[in-house]
Amino acid sequence: MNCSALLSLVLMLVQLWPCSLSMQNHSAQNTDQSFTAVRRVKRGWVWEPLFATEEQTSMVPVYVGQLKSDLDKQNGNLKYILTGEGAGSIFVIDENNGKIYVTQKLDREKKSFYTLRAQAINRKTQLPVEPESEFIIKVRDINDHEPQFLDGPYVATVPEMSPEGTSVTQVTATDGDDPSYGNSARLLYSLIQGQPYFSVEPKTGVIRMASQMDRETKDQYLVIIQVKDMVGQAGAFSATATVTINLSDINDNPPKFQQRLYYMNVSEEAPVGTTVGKVFAEDSDIGENAAMNYFIEGDSSDVFDIITNNETQEGIILLKKRVDYESKRRYSIQAKVVNRYIDYRFLKEGPFEDKTIVKINVEDADEPPVFTLENYVMEIAEEAMSGSLVGVVTARDPDDDDCPVRYSIVQGMHLKRLFSINEHNGTIITTKPLDREIASWHNITVTATETRNPEKISEANVYIQVLDVNDHAPEFPKYYETFVCENTVSGQLIQSISAVDQDDSVEGHHFHFSLAQEATNNSHFTVKDNQDNTAGIFTAKSGFRRQDQFSFYLPILILDNGTPPLTSTNTLTITVCDCDTEVNTFYCRYGAFMYAMGLSTEALVAVLACILILLVFFLAIVAIRQQRKKSPFSEKMEEFRENIVRYDDEGGGEEDTEAFDISALRTRTVMRTHKPRKKVTTEIHSLYRQSLQVGPDSAIFRQFISEKLEEANTDPTVPPYDSLQTYAFEGTGSLAGSLSSLGSNVSDADQSYDYLTDWGPHFKQLAGMYTSHRSVVD
Repeated sequence: MNCSALLSLVLMLVQLWPCSLSMQNHSAQNTDQSFTAVRRVKRGWVWEPLFATEEQTSMVPVYVGQLKSDLDKQNGNLKYILTGEGAGSIFVIDENNGKIYVTQKLDREKKSFYTLRAQAINRKTQLPVEPESEFIIKVRDINDHEPQFLDGPYVATVPEMSPEGTSVTQVTATDGDDPSYGNSARLLYSLIQGQPYFSVEPKTGVIRMASQMDRETKDQYLVIIQVKDMVGQAGAFSATATVTINLSDINDNPPKFQQRLYYMNVSEEAPVGTTVGKVFAEDSDIGENAAMNYFIEGDSSDVFDIITNNETQEGIILLKKRVDYESKRRYSIQAKVVNRYIDYRFLKEGPFEDKTIVKINVEDADEPPVFTLENYVMEIAEEAMSGSLVGVVTARDPDDDDCPVRYSIVQGMHLKRLFSINEHNGTIITTKPLDREIASWHNITVTATETRNPEKISEANVYIQVLDVNDHAPEFPKYYETFVCENTVSGQLIQSISAVDQDDSVEGHHFHFSLAQEATNNSHFTVKDNQDNTAGIFTAKSGFRRQDQFSFYLPILILDNGTPPLTSTNTLTITVCDCDTEVNTFYCRYGAFMYAMGLSTEALVAVLACILILLVFFLAIVAIRQQRKKSPFSEKMEEFRENIVRYDDEGGGEEDTEAFDISALRTRTVMRTHKPRKKVTTEIHSLYRQSLQVGPDSAIFRQFISEKLEEANTDPTVPPYDSLQTYAFEGTGSLAGSLSSLGSNVSDADQSYDYLTDWGPHFKQLAGMYTSHRSVVD
């Protein structure tokens, strides 16, 4: 509230206690024309509600009303007192006449009423003449607040083509003034911008469609709404709000092809699934309203297919079936596009689909040869002679020029050894007889290649079945171990037999069993054919003696049902067992073994015991020899061998060979066995240092090494592995000359060897030996 606002007080006396206090009516004398008063009397009390307009700020107190008791004789005996909210600061009372004044600016929006209490007392006795009475002063509102849009700016969406009167949104303004008094808070809405498409209801602020609008023409509008208080009267406050209205899309547009006719090409070599081309239909709608599906109509749907790219909304034409330039060179298909989602409110506008024509030309290509069949099945009897006809494969060039083709077998060298093909006419023959029992089927791959373009190759599978010929006689499936007891009676079954045949039988195998011709006249056994590919062996007499005959060999004739039938004779070995009538296989095997060895059980136990004694004796001898090989002086002997020093001297004669066998030292194998392996790198450096010491004549040194290397390489006694050999080379000579006493007429005692000490460290040991020898002689 500003400083110039008018102030007005409304005096209300509520719930007055029964007393003689009364309110003096000043409504007729009040100069404020908005002041009104209503007199009400209750239980002897009189109170008058007062209403006044809220005033602007004033330095002079403003009169509100007057309190007066019925006991007041206006002689100054009574004194009026005011207490309660704002008493003495905001509101003051004239204690002589009870008139109430307001001294400060009031704001109804901060506090709309005040509760006060009034009392009248006698000045002389200072006693109340009336009970204390409570009343309310109400602040009356004035238009001192502007309306406001608290929720702005506004954004609203409405479907396009909505009919007139469709509600779009509602805007609402607020006013801080009192809506229950006057027109200060009575608002009025109006449209400043947005005609003629929108309208607004003046009292509610509801925005409505004023006409149908097409989103494809314009999809967004800016509407400005103004609101005024005081019902739009003069002096009213106002405010504006902006409303952005978007038109949402509906499916009110059908798809349309960009072209009425499309031309495309596809090669006859293109595989199934190849993309032939693309068609496109435009739809002014957006989102799912623009989603569409493509179709192919007519007989061409079995050769071509069309799918929809959901991202680009394109129709992709695919090859559904291989095309052949020589069979059909052109296709004309009709493509149709339909909206995926239909808004049935707009079906009356027309069909939401479109059609176009697509002409597809088939391009000629150099195609590989084509076999008349993808797979060939042929038959040939086994053991057919080499060069026998198996069958014929045929391929041709599908192109117009009909290029000749060449045939070949490409799968497996082993198949090439069995079959061959004529490269000109595709005739397949055998190169060797076939055996069905080894392989009953052969799978080969035949290729056909254009002679003018070897890159054009086709393949076909050829399955060759080898037909069976009855070339294998039946035989026992296993070795039968047959025993017969010595006390067996005549007609007892001792063995059941069967047969197998490697050949195939169309009607199934059927074998017939009988005794061979040479065994029918004099046989102790008979054969009974069970007519189910099995037979039984029965005894033809009672009692057998192992001492008379240990085993019998029974020839059995087996006949198959092949064409022609084949027979074979299989011998069944029957061993006589030392038993009564029940055969124990293990016992019979043991007895047969013992009988074959010609030993009894006691003899066999004795033989085993002798073998065990000899084995123990042999182990004892081996242990004793092992102990004798160990010498008590082995360690000292090893030391002696390790400390042998070899000197290059001429020796002293035959006495030197008596101490040891010199041939053992000359054996290279022994030397290599006991010689430790040297490190190659260290040995090479050692040889290098020695070569420097012998003198500058390196050519002689290299020749020496080469000769030794050649000798080692050509030595037949050297084991077949690499070895390192070292050689000591004396060099080109010495300044000292020969040290030998041969041919010298001077004895060792007469010679002086002191000069050896001047030859260097290499002759230090030799100088010491000869110097010491001379000292002893002297």
